[in-house]
Amino acid sequence: MKKLVLTVAMLFSVVWSGMSQERYFTRNGKISFFSDAPMEKITAQNSQGTSVFDAKSGQFEFAVLMKAFEFEKALMMEHFHENYAESDKYPKSVFKGSISDISAVNFAKDGVYPVNYKGALTLHGVTKDIVGKGSMTVKGGKVIAHSDFIILLADYKIEIPALVKDKVAKEVKIVVDAGYDKMQ
Repeated sequence: MKKLVLTVAMLFSVVWSGMSQERYFTRNGKISFFSDAPMEKITAQNSQGTSVFDAKSGQFEFAVLMKAFEFEKALMMEHFHENYAESDKYPKSVFKGSISDISAVNFAKDGVYPVNYKGALTLHGVTKDIVGKGSMTVKGGKVIAHSDFIILLADYKIEIPALVKDKVAKEVKIVVDAGYDKMQ
């Protein structure tokens, strides 16, 4: 798994090498998702998200290994990987996009800056456009990005068996919190 993370990091470096030197990077971005169904609430966290963004252009990419999601119950994790995410077949999820109003963020001044973004989320082998709002907090030279959005499992061809339809919501809330350091 460390080799895959290193490979993704190297890929980000190559892709972004021709762009400006105002890039920020993290290997421990946090992704959580919440399924709020009538009979059960399911929560999972992943703190191994790899991400890079360019402070000049607003372009960013965020990748997460599906097997790094942790659940409260081992059985939930097993079902997630085998029946829903099919983590062996689709080992990672990627969001590529841009912050449309990146010029409103003053990276030299501490503060919380609202941002708008758009991009494409690839999950379970399906890519769909996402448009959303978030924030970027600048504090002491570090940047923390936050966003949350809702996806429909059916949009990503994730099927919910009839037997558990009351335990798994049709829509899932995804929350992203990532602390970035400036790339040298």
